[in-house]
Amino acid sequence: MNSLNSEAFVLIGQHILWSDMIGNILGLIALALGWRRNLWSWPVQFASGLILFGAFFGHLTGSAGKQAVVMAVALYGWWQWNRNKGRSGDGHIAPRFATWRERGAMVGAAAVGTVAVALLFKAYPSLSWDPWPDAYIFVGTVVAMYAQARGMVEFWFAWLLVDVVGVPLNFANGYAFSGFVYVIYGALVLWGMRDWWLRSRRTPQPVLEGAPA
Repeated sequence: MNSLNSEAFVLIGQHILWSDMIGNILGLIALALGWRRNLWSWPVQFASGLILFGAFFGHLTGSAGKQAVVMAVALYGWWQWNRNKGRSGDGHIAPRFATWRERGAMVGAAAVGTVAVALLFKAYPSLSWDPWPDAYIFVGTVVAMYAQARGMVEFWFAWLLVDVVGVPLNFANGYAFSGFVYVIYGALVLWGMRDWWLRSRRTPQPVLEGAPA
């Protein structure tokens, strides 16, 4: 996998590695497939994580570990979508809004997870070059993937919150190419959010806690 860490090209002053380029392309494809509620979104996400894991393993342990978590969540998402794909009329999963309890649980898990991971990164500086933003993006990504696996429309909001930090962080640190990729992510998220939102309105929804029956 050492060849993945070689330079593919230079763009806008940023040296683009093969691993970064392939990982970003696969990430965009996975998000587009998720928008279409296509089951192959998860194998593509797994492949992206596997490529980056191979590129990082042995010299960037923290980054490799994060990709291992992403691959585990991708397997969970594949299992969930396989199990629930027949619940809509078109053979795909049926998007739905999360209940208030689920929303609270995800927000709480994201907050606690971000603090815990950031403290871990600060305790072991080799795991991350910028602990707090890195922890926020990592935990936010895991929460977004979990919500996507459960078919929740809120997963698009989670991705937007990741982009809000990811875009300026990359530009501020001179990673213009990666910043532009995050901008494309943001556009896909907005389109996907609209599609899932409209589809959820045509799907019978569970009654939210505290809402009148």
